[in-house]
Amino acid sequence: MEDAPNFCPPSFMKRRKAVGLWLLAVALVILAMITIGGLTRLTGSGLSITEWKPIMGVLPPLSDAAWAEAFAKYQRIPQYILENRGMSLDGFKAIFWWEWTHRFLGRLLGVLFFVPFVWFAATGAIARSEWPRMLLLFALGGLQGFIGWWMVTSGLETRVSVSQYRLAIHLGAALLLLVAIVWIALENLRAPAPIGAQQKRLKSTGMSKRASAFVLLVYVQMLLGALVAGLHAGLIYNSWPDMNGHIFPENPFFVSPWWINFFEEPGLAQFDHRIGAYAVAAFAAWVYVQGIKLSGYAKTSAKVVAVITVFQIFLGISTLLLMAPVWLSALHQVTAVALLCAAVWHAYELRCWGPELS
Repeated sequence: MEDAPNFCPPSFMKRRKAVGLWLLAVALVILAMITIGGLTRLTGSGLSITEWKPIMGVLPPLSDAAWAEAFAKYQRIPQYILENRGMSLDGFKAIFWWEWTHRFLGRLLGVLFFVPFVWFAATGAIARSEWPRMLLLFALGGLQGFIGWWMVTSGLETRVSVSQYRLAIHLGAALLLLVAIVWIALENLRAPAPIGAQQKRLKSTGMSKRASAFVLLVYVQMLLGALVAGLHAGLIYNSWPDMNGHIFPENPFFVSPWWINFFEEPGLAQFDHRIGAYAVAAFAAWVYVQGIKLSGYAKTSAKVVAVITVFQIFLGISTLLLMAPVWLSALHQVTAVALLCAAVWHAYELRCWGPELS
């Protein structure tokens, strides 16, 4: 199938929307993976599976002997020795299932992406010119598996948890994949309008560039959140807007060189995340003020960005004050992903449709 004709026939529109809905379904699976991944981290389950078997690992232990073997391997790593010594087999199973589910979703995601892609490509619903970027997305998804295992290995020998750097890289790659899939899904769901229609595709404008900058800001803020999570920084300075009576964390620059403290010192990591939150809130306010002057989906997406941002601010403060309970921390992360997707939607509308001021 070639590029869209000047007048889009119903069959063309139907096929593009089918591709768009499939990609949104893939995006939902990625959201589920990020959610389960967050819960895996929050429950201390990420190191429960000490081997990476891309094919055979799809099956969990199916016998008492297999469970005993998996538990014995876990008992040899620092997390068990220093933190979970004396854990029962039932306790091990509880953390094992979180990690297994996270890995299983990763494998399922590969199937849910590749098989429909082959079908859509064979039937012409995905143009040949679009194949390379689709295959690039598939490769990025596969790379996530390697990054995930690379992250896990950081906690198997000397640490009791994974490296905060590798955790941030793992999350960052997942978010890049999600952003790309959401954007391409929107391209298919919001198919090009026929020539002569009131709306048309436009080149980037100042407003659309700022909307794209907001996407980047939310992305960076989520990476800062990963550093907070990796350093367990949500369990300290549990007051707001001050930090236990201070504006700045106490004695933050204790490691040399000084700049590494932004990634190693828990109090400073939390401070950075707070500043990032204020920046996101201010930028979201700008998106709303400008967005309500627009029309169509651009106006709607600006409102969605504002609503999710307000809710996320409430969740962030509550998570901090309550010392990061599991359910609230997970909801905070899910809402952050929702905000990122809403920001991508708003940037897409401004970049590709350029609605007029009302």
